[in-house]
Amino acid sequence: MAGVENMHLTRKLGMFPLINIVVANMIGAGIFVTSGLLMESLRNPPMMILLWGVAGLIALCGALSYGEVGATIPKAGGEYILLHDLFHPLPGFLSGWISFVAGFSAPIAASAIGFSEYFTRAFPEIVSLGYESGIMDGEILKKSLAVLIICIFSAIHLRGIETSARVQNGLTLLKIILVGGLIASGLLFGKGSYTHFHPPVDFSFNLSGWKSIGLSLMWIMFAYSGWNASTYIGSEIKNPVKNIPRSLLLGTGIVILLYLGLNVFFVFAIPPEKMMGTISIGGLAVRYAFGNHFEVVFSLLISFALFSSLSAFLILGPRVTYSMAQDGFFFKQVAKINPKTKVPSLAILIQAFISIVIVLSGTFDQILTYLGFSLGIFPIIVAAGVFKIRIKKMSSVKLPGYPVAPAFFMIASISILVLSFLERPVESSIALATVSAGIPFYYLMKHKRKTK
Repeated sequence: MAGVENMHLTRKLGMFPLINIVVANMIGAGIFVTSGLLMESLRNPPMMILLWGVAGLIALCGALSYGEVGATIPKAGGEYILLHDLFHPLPGFLSGWISFVAGFSAPIAASAIGFSEYFTRAFPEIVSLGYESGIMDGEILKKSLAVLIICIFSAIHLRGIETSARVQNGLTLLKIILVGGLIASGLLFGKGSYTHFHPPVDFSFNLSGWKSIGLSLMWIMFAYSGWNASTYIGSEIKNPVKNIPRSLLLGTGIVILLYLGLNVFFVFAIPPEKMMGTISIGGLAVRYAFGNHFEVVFSLLISFALFSSLSAFLILGPRVTYSMAQDGFFFKQVAKINPKTKVPSLAILIQAFISIVIVLSGTFDQILTYLGFSLGIFPIIVAAGVFKIRIKKMSSVKLPGYPVAPAFFMIASISILVLSFLERPVESSIALATVSAGIPFYYLMKHKRKTK
């Protein structure tokens, strides 16, 4: 990175690209890959759709909380900078640490894997050819495609934030048109049956049932993750006091409506027993609703639509690492901005590398559980920050819903983590261990910083 020097990020982004970034972060691999896993766990279509609505309400309360805190502290870095400024450098660092290790890298990996799943569903002969020729089996081919896509989009985002925003705007509009068109055409013209909404078995609200609800909500919250996206690029937003809250609320509201509509279509088109365990659920729904030829076209469209979320995560994640490095809590080279492109180039490359490592390890549902638990911890503390800025009269803008919205978000998020830990203790423990591993690293970087 010759000729790189420290520079400040500049405020270039208005409301439209901000809403696009929020929507792009939310509509990603999650909505197109989780419903089949949810049906396998819940075995109850009405309960599945109800949980998508409940999770949307939790996300909206989170967006209200982040909107108020983010407008008060409009800097790049998301939870890292918010917790650092509101409470203490340690929780801020740990949130940045988990974002660095898992919070963005794992969604990038999940989006890339989702792309490869849908792409090979559209062109299954590619997998067959690789297997028959002995070059590589299907799983290795899918992972290779995922790695290639991460490399391509990393190269795009190294060219600058304005190039990134133009690419992002186009991909997000394509995704919204695709999802909205699928819901309307599927429910109006597709084959299906509303009898699919009758559950094959009644849901039991015993301990086992509540654990399934907790794990399901955590997976769904992964699909909703991104409702806080604007706060990660606060230093690059025009008029942040106005644009951060509005972009979070409008983006989240749009996605809630699309998610509920899309899941209604999935259940309408596919018999519940056929949904169970299917990852590329969108392609399967189109096959049942419109036939095999449409399945190929739509699977291909979804595979390209997933570029939007992968791209958005590659925009946001490196800004967290950049902010940590600026404050002396990460390697100083990561805080350098390329003077030509005005982006944190090394941070982008590091984010891509960690994402590739995650692609090459673990099954999809293991990555999903680890990711969901990791992402669920620190937003609870940020929501608590709303109470602090209100009590100390620090708030730049007072959003509606206080104190119910942040309190509901905190209670619901804690309950999801506890129930998910009971259901999947191994993946949850690994997530907790990842957070704990950041503590000695924090004190090491703090010592280095103090010595300097």
